Amino acid sequence: MFSAWDRRERPPEEGAAAGLQGFGVDKTFLSSLKGILLETELALTLVIFICFTASISAYMAAALLEFFITLAFLFLYATQYYQRFDRLNWPCLDFLRCLSAIIIFLVVSFAAVTSKEGAAIAAFVFGIILVSVFAYDAFKVYQTELMPRTTEGDQQ
Repeated sequence: MFSAWDRRERPPEEGAAAGLQGFGVDKTFLSSLKGILLETELALTLVIFICFTASISAYMAAALLEFFITLAFLFLYATQYYQRFDRLNWPCLDFLRCLSAIIIFLVVSFAAVTSKEGAAIAAFVFGIILVSVFAYDAFKVYQTELMPRTTEGDQQ
């Protein structure tokens, strides 16, 4: 019979190990340009959420929603879990995420600055910085993934 010592030396069953492989964090992604952009977006969204919570709580839902959406994209990309959903067009979803965040944060930031509170003005400044980060991310997604590629046969 097997003792407790023998059970520790045996490798885990393939089903259990294969199920956990999908959640391994890809550290090279986190240090890539896309990973750094998502981390920056996540941090700035959290700062804006805190500023809105301190000043105008009516606008904090938009920042919280974008925080969770960005966190979900960061998780899916960092763990390579998005590859399991092959029917979704991930570059297009990422581009639309950036565009919606740009629109939401522009509207909310300009609406918040009208209150003339210190935290609301800070949220406005961080919102404009975040809009530029989202715009750069949308540009990079469009440039690398969505822009039609020209081949040698297409040029005349």
